[in-house]
Amino acid sequence: QASAEEFKKKGNAALTAGNNEEAINFYTEGIKLDETNHLLYSNRSAAYAKVKKYEESLKDAEKVIKLRPDWGKGYSRKGAALIYLERYQDAKSCYEFGLTKDSQNEGLKAGLKDAIKCMSGNGDVPMETDEVPNPATASAPSPAAAPASAKPATPPPAENTQPANIQDSLKEKELGNSAYKKKDFEAALEHYDKAFSLDPLNITILTNKAAVYFELSDFEKCREACHKAIEVGRENRIDYKLVAKAFCRIGNSYMKEKNYKSAVQFYNKSLTEHRTKDVLSKLQQCEKAIAEQERLAFINPELSLQEKEKGNAFFKEGKFPEALKCYTEAIKRNPEDAKLYSNRAACYMKLAEFQLALKDCDACIAKDPKFIKAHIRKGAALEAMKENSRALDAYQKAMDIDPNNAEASDGCRRCLHTRNDPKEVEKRVRNDPEVGRIMSDPAMKMILEQIQRDPKALQEHMKNPQVARNIQKLLDVGILSVR
Repeated sequence: QASAEEFKKKGNAALTAGNNEEAINFYTEGIKLDETNHLLYSNRSAAYAKVKKYEESLKDAEKVIKLRPDWGKGYSRKGAALIYLERYQDAKSCYEFGLTKDSQNEGLKAGLKDAIKCMSGNGDVPMETDEVPNPATASAPSPAAAPASAKPATPPPAENTQPANIQDSLKEKELGNSAYKKKDFEAALEHYDKAFSLDPLNITILTNKAAVYFELSDFEKCREACHKAIEVGRENRIDYKLVAKAFCRIGNSYMKEKNYKSAVQFYNKSLTEHRTKDVLSKLQQCEKAIAEQERLAFINPELSLQEKEKGNAFFKEGKFPEALKCYTEAIKRNPEDAKLYSNRAACYMKLAEFQLALKDCDACIAKDPKFIKAHIRKGAALEAMKENSRALDAYQKAMDIDPNNAEASDGCRRCLHTRNDPKEVEKRVRNDPEVGRIMSDPAMKMILEQIQRDPKALQEHMKNPQVARNIQKLLDVGILSVR
């Protein structure tokens, strides 16, 4: 008996955590040890319903009724399974018979209302992701319609049809809310406890209580209240949106503690129940925080220096792929070291990956604009890509830093020579359709003639973005030169 009870507890914990198949296995092991335990069959019926095995859920529910014919929940389980199987008339009969055994069972009343709603075609089958009315506040099913010949009855005066305990519970809940707003948290907890004792199916009271503990920074108790809300919600088929809110508040508590991985787990569970922008946004914040934590945890300047030295050694030996891996690792370990990007750019140049070399040069310059090697390597990458005007700009920026730098000076000379060489110009024009389009444009012809007559007119024409792009293109291929 003790072992069966232990399996039941394990199954309940798995079910609460959303591990439904694991829960089924635990309940099954418990049943093997105690085949007369109606609770094990009842809980397994609920677990089967969660994984959409409705025939198995129905069989277990029928076993519960056979073992405990006076227990209302057995009929609730059976009725739910029948609704999922779209056997609405059978479900209605089941709930009605169950109410003859337990006339005050709120779960049976809510289930009967669902069955009638489905029979009338006014609602969908209440699957896990559908909204299910709170049994605590569900009204009794409507009486059958009067015959057509009967006189319409005079409507009775409006009155509160909720049971006295529900009304009292709501009053206590409102008192709790009022105390919470005033930050009188001790009084709020007292009112919420009274409210829940009067209506133990209203899980909003529990999530409100969790909010109080959150404000008190008692995150363990906050989570306890939410787990209780989830347990009650699952057991009584309460509105999935309320269950989602409980999962979200657990996520909030972990996020406040900067336990982002646990927060992600519970935000995902909340989104499984009910998808909202607010929870999705919080999930994304957590995922970014996790990525940043992992990035910062990886940073280690000492290890970065070791990888850089290994990369330098491989580079000198001509082992460029190996050097590239070392420089990449060094950057991960210390992403603020500008020189590492320049070193990796040199590797990319050796491997003819000019676009990647250019990207690393730009990254290096952004971090250290005065690092001359990055400008020179950028010029070399652009030269290799046949973008001589941009390459010339890069070399000139290097010359601004050090006018006597031989590499930068040589780069400028090469770019100017290539740009002005007639054979190279002809080759570039022939291979570039855009140049032909610009040269055949009548408006551009007039502009070029005007610039040739009056070089000062260039400045005015460059104010037009499209004309400026066209002129820059002609400068790049060497057709146009500016002195």
